[in-house]
Amino acid sequence: MKLNIVPARTGALWVKLGIQTFFKQPLALAGLFFMFMAVMTVVSQVPFIGFALAMTLLPATTLGLMSATQEASQGRFPMPVVLLTAFRANKQKSRAMLVLGALYATGFLLAMGASWLIDGGIFAGVYLGGNTPTREMMLGSDFQAAMWVFIGLHFPLSLMFWHAPALIHWHDLPALKSLFFSIVACLRNFWAFAVFALTWFAVLMLAVLCVTTLAALLGNPAWAGDLLFPVLMLIASMFFTSLYFTFRDCFSSEEVQ
Repeated sequence: MKLNIVPARTGALWVKLGIQTFFKQPLALAGLFFMFMAVMTVVSQVPFIGFALAMTLLPATTLGLMSATQEASQGRFPMPVVLLTAFRANKQKSRAMLVLGALYATGFLLAMGASWLIDGGIFAGVYLGGNTPTREMMLGSDFQAAMWVFIGLHFPLSLMFWHAPALIHWHDLPALKSLFFSIVACLRNFWAFAVFALTWFAVLMLAVLCVTTLAALLGNPAWAGDLLFPVLMLIASMFFTSLYFTFRDCFSSEEVQ
């Protein structure tokens, strides 16, 4: 395994490849993304342990979407079983993936718990979908402080887990080493990931502009809200498709070409 340092413009290429690959197999990749969302939603409803269990499974299911992208990029039709890629490998990899999931769930819950200490759980309730946000609530100083504390803690957590599932699966790294190499790769390729994030933000803004303009041209601006949700879900699916390319280009290996 070799860590690659890529130029900043590669971030835009990752977005381009994600969109292009999505449209090679749009039904399969969109269907797998919605299946992934459905699994996370159903698991999170399990009493008492549902949310923690969903967070534990998140790295493994994310790997499933990356494996689906790999298959689509090679001209194959990814089947639903690809979402179980993490648990179809050998016992060592499956165990490492479960350890990784437990670490992610712990980190996420600690970050959420820190925000809870600041505003008594108001931000957590909104973030987890239990409470409906109001303007007054979101402008409150405690809410905003809790939000920024969560973001500040979750951001490094995301970098640690960005490549970790793929490193376990394709490079046979143990869980802790995968976290280390993941955050190193993200930091060493900071400008590429910055361009990646900005490009996706631009795609998102363009999609919102197109939807609202179309609704206005049709004479019913209220349609924008109805159209926007499925469009945003498709963009989210394309985003997850692009994750595979961020990993493929940051680490050299014949197995993931």
